[in-house]
Parts: sequence; structure tokens; C-alpha cells
Amino acid sequence: MVPESNILALVSYLWVLSIVMYILKKDDKFVVFHARQGMVLFALSIVGIIPVIGWPIMIISFVLIVIGAVKAYKGEKYEIPVIAKIAEKINF
Repeated sequence: MVPESNILALVSYLWVLSIVMYILKKDDKFVVFHARQGMVLFALSIVGIIPVIGWPIMIISFVLIVIGAVKAYKGEKYEIPVIAKIAEKINF
């Protein structure tokens, strides 16, 4: 059976749910870690609506979302390059 934290960390990569998981599971460091990365990727994917430059950014963010979600499901605390450094600064 997969631990609840792993499932919630996976869910935190589903765009706006990253914010929900960050707020609801503030006591779970594993979920918060992944939720922060999810928020950065969510913001990055919003840039995808910009014509021309947006599509490559959208594709890259989608790939990183899948990687992060798989790692979260497996219970790994994987720092996505560049994204993790930005995510560390999120604190509200």
C-alpha cells in the first residue's frame, strides 16, 4: 500500500492543487517539498499561453510535472534542477 503522503505529494503536481496541498498539509514536510515544486511548475505552465515561446516552456513544464509526480509517488525527495532552488524560497 502506498503511503498517504506519497499520494498527496503526487497530487501536488496537478497545477492549482499544489497550492491546496501546500496549505492543507503544512505539517507534512514531504508533501510541502513537492507542493512547492508543483507551484513553481504551475506558474511556469501558465507562461505556456504566450504564443511562440510558450509552447516549449509548456512542454518542458509538463515533462517535469510527470517526473516530479512519479518521484513523489515512489516516496523520493527529488530536487528538480533549477525548479527546486526557486521552490525553496516559497514560504507563506
